[in-house]
Amino acid sequence: MTTILVDHPRPGVRVLRLNRPDRLNTMTHELLTDLHAALDDADASDDVRVVVLTGEGRAFCAGLDLDGYADDFDATPGPVRGGLARQREIASAAENIRDLSKPVIAAVNGPAAGGGLALVLASDIRIASTDAVFSVAFIRAGFSACDIGTSWLLPRIVGAGRAHELMLTGRRFGAEEAERIGMLYRVVQPGDLMDVAMGKADEILRNPPFSVELTKQGMWLALEQPSFHAAVELENRQQILTSLTEDRAEATAAFLEKRDPQYQNR
Repeated sequence: MTTILVDHPRPGVRVLRLNRPDRLNTMTHELLTDLHAALDDADASDDVRVVVLTGEGRAFCAGLDLDGYADDFDATPGPVRGGLARQREIASAAENIRDLSKPVIAAVNGPAAGGGLALVLASDIRIASTDAVFSVAFIRAGFSACDIGTSWLLPRIVGAGRAHELMLTGRRFGAEEAERIGMLYRVVQPGDLMDVAMGKADEILRNPPFSVELTKQGMWLALEQPSFHAAVELENRQQILTSLTEDRAEATAAFLEKRDPQYQNR
């Protein structure tokens, strides 16, 4: 892969870096294909427990490459079916991040607009440098602002009122505002971004892998549950499943003995 740089800075953590810095890491067919491959490999790897997603250069991801997403994209079904197939391919990147069994930390190093913002929203924890700036952007390019899961994700993260204003105007907003409205966990200086992201990954690594996996699944499913009781019933099942693992016993022992846990993912 040339459009995604993969790094293993420490055991359990894999860093995926969008790598089209000369184009602000805008999305192309190649980049999204590589991103899917990198995410799928991380999901299938037992030695990966946390994924950190960031960008190379001065941007995180400035959205779709409007100069050419994929000039050779198969449009033989016609403009409607061919265009819909392409749209589904683009949107599936956010779905893959959300559905990944491992937590994804977005380390937003610069502008994240349109599809780039969608990748940030689909991540589980969002940290940004003071250089980051955000925009729904789709509407400014003449499309609907409802794209790549943004119409579902953004209102649930920042509330409907704020999301509607950001989506209808497509205006740019900075990291400090994003933190204030709850879109970001934290804003840090550019030189501290990866250290803070790694620190947060380390905190996650202290918990049993299966417990983290089910927690991520349960948190997202809870946003789709039709009722409080439905969410509680899902939680009840998660508690019983995790209680029967060897790692649960190890987590308790490590806590009581004031030592680092040694998980076996069993």
